[in-house]
Amino acid sequence: MQRQKPKKKRTGLKIFLTILAVLVVGIFAYGYSIYHNVNKAANTVHKPIDRTPEVKRPTELALHKKEPFSVLMLGVDERPGDKGRSDTMIVITVNPEKNSMEMLSIPRDTRVPIVGKGIDDKINHAYAFGGVEMSMNTVEKYLDIPIDYYIKMNMDGFKDIVDAVGGVTVNNDLDFSQGGHHYPVGNIELDGDAALSYARMRKNDARGDFGRQMRQRQVIEGVMERGANISALWKYDDVLKALSNNVETNLTMSDMMDIQKHYASARHNIEQMEIKGSGSTIGGVWYYIVPEEERASISAHLKEHLNL
Repeated sequence: MQRQKPKKKRTGLKIFLTILAVLVVGIFAYGYSIYHNVNKAANTVHKPIDRTPEVKRPTELALHKKEPFSVLMLGVDERPGDKGRSDTMIVITVNPEKNSMEMLSIPRDTRVPIVGKGIDDKINHAYAFGGVEMSMNTVEKYLDIPIDYYIKMNMDGFKDIVDAVGGVTVNNDLDFSQGGHHYPVGNIELDGDAALSYARMRKNDARGDFGRQMRQRQVIEGVMERGANISALWKYDDVLKALSNNVETNLTMSDMMDIQKHYASARHNIEQMEIKGSGSTIGGVWYYIVPEEERASISAHLKEHLNL
């Protein structure tokens, strides 16, 4: 009987190690599945762009060295037979040393020189004239900063992305109704359809486009916050599907991994910026006119944040 005890102990140890091995293999298999699907989605949304920058960096950007970078977010309403316009244009700069992000919304009616067209027009027309390339070049020249990456989002499909991360929470400062939804003042939880209507509302806000820009930034921040939450991993299939169907970017899988590794914490410190100007009618068309001093001030601020 004395000799049976070690055997029982060894048997118990074997069972424990077997269960542990199965769990480890399962975890690694799940991890591989996530990586495989993320990689597949990254390849799907990856749309490289070949362009000659209007503003060149002194040296090539190196994300693995934790250098600040910039992104142009384009929210586009695309319909069959119509390229659409970029009704949402947000420039994001990320500085890991300062552990911060700047989000600058550019009013869609801002009158600027359209690069490649040779005319002054509303900035959102750049996309209609020449797609992502002309939009990037126009914003780059206007702000006099390099635009490293772009993310183009189909606004109709944006609600799928919000739903995929489980909705968003926003701090609403204006009581209003829009698209069959009522939005009371305070912290409110929004599903995809409600979030899209919330981000698009403009006519019932005395601040006009500025109020809409603020709501757009709130929803984007909400998506980033929910997407970064560990619980979103259990919904990663839905998130990847929504992104694959509605997003295009020149960011590669390697770029995304570097950003996640070196820049993720910057999302906790986001400064929202606005461009101040006034409305004016030129040739029978209403434009948003930004004084040169304001444009230069914004440009200098973004350059400083990019360490340029």
